[in-house]
Amino acid sequence: MVIRSLPALAAPPSEQRIDALVRELQGVELQRQPAELERLSRDFHAYSPPLAALLAGCRAQLAARPADLEQLRRLVAACARLEVPLTLRGAGTGNYGQCVPLAGGVVLDLTTALRQLRHCDPVSGVITAEAGCHLAELDRQLAAVGRSLRLTPSTWRSATLGGFIAGGAGGIGSLRWGFLRDPGNLLGLEVMTVEPEPRLLQLDAVASEPLNHAYGTNGILTALTLPTCPQEAWQELVLGLPDWEAAVALLQELSAAALLLNNAALLEAPLAAQMPWPPGCPPPRPQEARLLLLAAPDSLPLLPAWLRARGATLHWQQPQGSGRGLPLRELCWNHTTLHWRGAHPDWTYLQLLLPADPSAALAALRQRWGADLLWHLEAVRQQGALRLSGLPLLRYRGPDALEALIGHCRELGILVFDPHECSVEDGGLGLVDAAMVAAKARHDPAGLLNPGKLRGWLERR
Repeated sequence: MVIRSLPALAAPPSEQRIDALVRELQGVELQRQPAELERLSRDFHAYSPPLAALLAGCRAQLAARPADLEQLRRLVAACARLEVPLTLRGAGTGNYGQCVPLAGGVVLDLTTALRQLRHCDPVSGVITAEAGCHLAELDRQLAAVGRSLRLTPSTWRSATLGGFIAGGAGGIGSLRWGFLRDPGNLLGLEVMTVEPEPRLLQLDAVASEPLNHAYGTNGILTALTLPTCPQEAWQELVLGLPDWEAAVALLQELSAAALLLNNAALLEAPLAAQMPWPPGCPPPRPQEARLLLLAAPDSLPLLPAWLRARGATLHWQQPQGSGRGLPLRELCWNHTTLHWRGAHPDWTYLQLLLPADPSAALAALRQRWGADLLWHLEAVRQQGALRLSGLPLLRYRGPDALEALIGHCRELGILVFDPHECSVEDGGLGLVDAAMVAAKARHDPAGLLNPGKLRGWLERR
């Protein structure tokens, strides 16, 4: 059995130091109400029973909502002088405990400031936008010039741009554009350092790489430069397939076809049976897996007949955003986990990248774990290669069973991005990234940003 535990950190700041910080921050919106501090110190890590237990006592001592860059600079400078930890927070839609303070201090809420689209190049579509921009609002502004974001999480309606880059990995669009850390998806950053005299740095694409998906441990993202893509009038399609193995094969064939798709998700029958399907979409038939597609209009002359010839039944279709109920993007990625756990809170999940040929691994897992493991697959590109990402739901039977399942996945050649760990490294490939640690030394020399989440910083000596 693996014992998951928090790292040894310095004690939270004394209340006297927090009082001194408050006195220095006249004019900045601050919050010390226990209920509000509890809310702002949480994200969706409760998907994981180990993380829920591990992080139960972790809470900020002060919340701050700076109104602009100058208030942010004052706050950061005061925290650096008084050695008060800072944990960054967007909308709190992460699920690895990215915004949970492990060492008390200040939780910095950027959802009410830094919300401007600063620039959109009319030729390339490259944008610079502030970290507090909500993704849905940013996409609405881009739609006016015929552009859209390449990659968005299923939490698009609430997530912020800075939070997505710092805490996310991929999502809607990953079938076309890969994951956030694939080269080309982040072109630059504006970063504030945590020092008594904070600096505002402009980083190019190469210098930005170590801050991409670093949980806000090695620099405060204030603005981001990234590419966009032409806007498409995506069509939502829901299809049924009676045979699971054939459905997996179809998902792979579909993702490799010369069809413009923005997402392709496959839900095993028990999961599909309990999803909140949009009005007009019939419930699944018994033992029917469901394929969810976002397809470009130019794919429609071929797609329905092509899918029907491969055993799929088209149950429902409409333009994205045109109907009532949840959009299909909120039935896939980790929204699937959200919906399932609403009725089955004793279940949890994993995040996996399956081998290039996943059939043997899927068969072995289904044979050993049976009904305790329900499959949800997303078609993605990773470093340009077509792969299947797995977000299976699993009945939680304690830490020993969880570790046995993770070990079995790894034996089968599956990459596990462990959602039951809260450090950057252990929630990823398990390896220390020296560039991330070096960036923290440059931008946060006292180690005040989100202490405990970058294992390489703790182990650097």
